[in-house]
Amino acid sequence: MDRRHKILAVDDDPANVKFMTSALNDEYNIISALNGHDAIDLLKEQMPDLILLDVMMPDLSGFDVCAIIKSDVAFADIPIIFLTAVDSRDSELRGLELGGIDYLTKPVNLDLLKVRVRNHIALKERNELVKEQRDLLARQKEELEAALARVKQLEGIIPICMYCKKIRDDQQSWHQLESYISKHSEARFSHGMCPVCAEEQMKIIANMKFK
Repeated sequence: MDRRHKILAVDDDPANVKFMTSALNDEYNIISALNGHDAIDLLKEQMPDLILLDVMMPDLSGFDVCAIIKSDVAFADIPIIFLTAVDSRDSELRGLELGGIDYLTKPVNLDLLKVRVRNHIALKERNELVKEQRDLLARQKEELEAALARVKQLEGIIPICMYCKKIRDDQQSWHQLESYISKHSEARFSHGMCPVCAEEQMKIIANMKFK
């Protein structure tokens, strides 16, 4: 079952909050605030998927609230739709410049409101999916680069003693072959005996029996 998205409705008029709630609560979980300060507190507690925000409010205007939200990277991606009685081009322009994603004037058409909310939540979900895929690709790229770096450590000419088979590292120290490979790769060793060595050991054991 899909999660019901959460919408924060902010308006200093309880009647407007009631209107938004009744219009949208069939599809979404609605939380509400009657002023900007309470809206910011609720935002931190509830992390809504979208905010419906009035402009003309006491203490903190909707523009002030929007600016505060968009300045915090934890909440900046939450879409904000302004719902306001301020019907002017300058006010709309200011709201969009502050980071609002839409601007609707009151009285708001109910069907239009539902469509705008639905579209902006769908867009947010797509953006989050793209971000998750981008982060996954970045992690995979880092893992691949780390793996390639480990492989490169064993590339090139490796100085090895022709008698004892020890390997010289970049600090001019000599190491047993097994120790060197373990340090410079993720290889692990299991110990056995090749046929030639097994035959030699059998000869040694046989000679010891006859002495």
